[in-house]
Amino acid sequence: MKGSGLSIERPTVAVVGAGAMGSLFGGLLAEGGLAVTLVDVWQDHIDAIQANGLCMVGFGGDRTIALTATSEPDTVGQVDAVFVQCKATQTSDAIRRAEALFGPHTVAISFQNGLGNEEVIADIVGSERVLGGLTLQGASIEGPGIVRNYANVQSFIGEMAGGISERARALSRSLSVHGLPVTASANIRLEIWRKLMINVAVSPTSAIADLPIARVIATPEMRAAIDLALCEAAAVATAEGIEIDFAECRSSVSALADKTGANKSSVCVDLLNKRRSEIDVINGAIVRLGRKHGIETPVNTAWVGAIKALESKFA
Repeated sequence: MKGSGLSIERPTVAVVGAGAMGSLFGGLLAEGGLAVTLVDVWQDHIDAIQANGLCMVGFGGDRTIALTATSEPDTVGQVDAVFVQCKATQTSDAIRRAEALFGPHTVAISFQNGLGNEEVIADIVGSERVLGGLTLQGASIEGPGIVRNYANVQSFIGEMAGGISERARALSRSLSVHGLPVTASANIRLEIWRKLMINVAVSPTSAIADLPIARVIATPEMRAAIDLALCEAAAVATAEGIEIDFAECRSSVSALADKTGANKSSVCVDLLNKRRSEIDVINGAIVRLGRKHGIETPVNTAWVGAIKALESKFA
């Protein structure tokens, strides 16, 4: 899969991190006709996809999608777009392993959870190569080579400096045409914060309760605690120069529960698989920035502590 420059109409894509969301994105784009390579260290998953294709079940119907998968990014060659979809805890190592994917015009798009991923990527490949991204899609891995799709929900990309560039507009149009609905945003930092607010609400609560997102949201006492956590996060966002509408965020949490609420949060899945979670870049980011601005964040602090305690069982 070679790419000497940025192809706008039919970009070649490498997905670094072929977990649930990476497999979903890669599968949808490959099904839509793009040349896609999934890159991951989970060898059983890679082998299953190479042997049998990616089995996608759930929303859109059950089907098998042919695409390339590898655990060796050096064998792929340069591509037009690198989707970074590994866990935030693995971003630096994953990008360093995947540097051979980057040609003169390659762009990296982070579709990860939490704050700070774009800065980590930029430190390695240069800020001019990095676009911000986020998605409200939901997916889960049901076994090697099998991904469940929960909905068809919008994703966003944009320049970290703000404004809508021609490359962001063209890439969003091309990705949408090829099966992944993407909108170019003029304020991707705001969009990332809006997604963060949703994760602040559902990531730790689903994990602490070991329940699907919709079940958590439907519990009145937990919903009351979520509102308190969102108030803390909104105050921190304002201090960071990001104007967050609390009522809008609360509605977004409910909308997510309606669309993809049958799945558990990624933090919950990490704990079930005895992996370190991304809590440090989600609720932990609110706690850290709260300290920076002198804003108290007791609910988010308690939830970070609870997740850390759960992680200690397998540390």
